[in-house]
Amino acid sequence: MVQTSRREFAKKTAIVAAVGSVAIASTNVLAASAKSVQDGSNNGVVVGSSKKQEILYKKTATWEEYYKSAK
Repeated sequence: MVQTSRREFAKKTAIVAAVGSVAIASTNVLAASAKSVQDGSNNGVVVGSSKKQEILYKKTATWEEYYKSAK
């Protein structure tokens, strides 16, 4: 019984360690693949290659109501 539980513990520990190392490695690869232009114009913001325009705010009646009540 003790032998079996030790084996199960060892298996689970090895699986968790493998998954953790894969997650760390993929994070490092993603960070290395992102381009960051270091000049004064962008303050270190990562510049992507997407052609789509990012829409941060769209003026709607709901937002107007929220802003009026928040003041």
